[in-house]
Amino acid sequence: MAEKHQKKKKGSALKILLAMLLLLVLTVGAAGVFAYNEINGNGGKPGAEVTVSIPQGSGVAAIAKELKEAGVIRSAYLFRWYVGHKGAAGKLQYGDFTLQTGGYSYDGLIAELSAYAKADSVRLTFPEGTTAIAIARKMEEAGLCTAEEFLEEANTGDFSEYTFWQYVPDDAPNRFMKCEGYLFPDTYEFLTDDTVHHYVATFYAHFDKQFTDEMYRELEKQELTLPEVITLASFVQEEAGNDQDSNVAQVFRNRLDEGSPYPKLQSNTSSYVQSDEDNNYLWNWVAPYYGGWEEIPENIRNAYDTYTCTGLPAGPISNPGLAAIQAALAPQCDEEVRDCYFFVTDLSGHYYYAKTYAEHQANCRKVAEVNQSLKK
Repeated sequence: MAEKHQKKKKGSALKILLAMLLLLVLTVGAAGVFAYNEINGNGGKPGAEVTVSIPQGSGVAAIAKELKEAGVIRSAYLFRWYVGHKGAAGKLQYGDFTLQTGGYSYDGLIAELSAYAKADSVRLTFPEGTTAIAIARKMEEAGLCTAEEFLEEANTGDFSEYTFWQYVPDDAPNRFMKCEGYLFPDTYEFLTDDTVHHYVATFYAHFDKQFTDEMYRELEKQELTLPEVITLASFVQEEAGNDQDSNVAQVFRNRLDEGSPYPKLQSNTSSYVQSDEDNNYLWNWVAPYYGGWEEIPENIRNAYDTYTCTGLPAGPISNPGLAAIQAALAPQCDEEVRDCYFFVTDLSGHYYYAKTYAEHQANCRKVAEVNQSLKK
């Protein structure tokens, strides 16, 4: 009897095991059928029309979530996997897409989300060193918004969602424009019917990504502020913007050091010199904004004249690129430039560095000779 009972128990266990295996096979099979139908658009007929808004900068996970919530797909995870499997993540665009619930194959859906070019958009390039006013004017020329609207939003709008914004004070004494220096120069694609706030946010979001946590730690280590580094970077951008970024940054930092015998930047990129040829921030950008040189408020003129103010001016004089920012934060200069306080360039773009004023004067004479020979 005991042997018979034991055989009965073994038979029951085997039946349970077989039942579990059958259930597992059916589950896997059902999942496979679901995945096949979902990927190939066999999940149902097209349904209601919906508008799905994909914010700029959205990753595949965020896009998949938007699509699932709108009822366009049934599995956000499966869509993410398929996009990754196809290597199509870089094709997906941002913007407003008119789609339907159900009926799409994933390939068809990827094609729909890659059709950003069908939307009315404008592609604009802003070189490193472009000023805020120049950026605003270019936005106006493209028909996106007025220059005045752009600058108003860039200077007074709420962009507290970005990390860097908390480091830029609302009220800085004698500062010309709050936005100057943080409108990161690059090539952007703008929707023609977007908001002014989002246009500005596009620049700020890019700046926020460029200035990393490591760079903030370096700021703290050196006891520097973000505006100080970006202001210095703007001068590096204007005086160099090339392979001499670190050398020029080192010269300026030497002048800014405590106890420096030459505590003023003395750069014609922002000075009392009134000449269109010098790319002078005060003359070319600030003066026209106020209606003329004599109309510039005296406190602004003094705060940006590098021959008048000691140390850095009240704010950046352009929007520098990443290389200039990195050079201003941590210059990797040539050894012979490490203790220099002066530099001058000739018309061929060669830089001459000097430790003393006498050496600098000699370099200036050399530059004059070179320039004269180049003009012959």
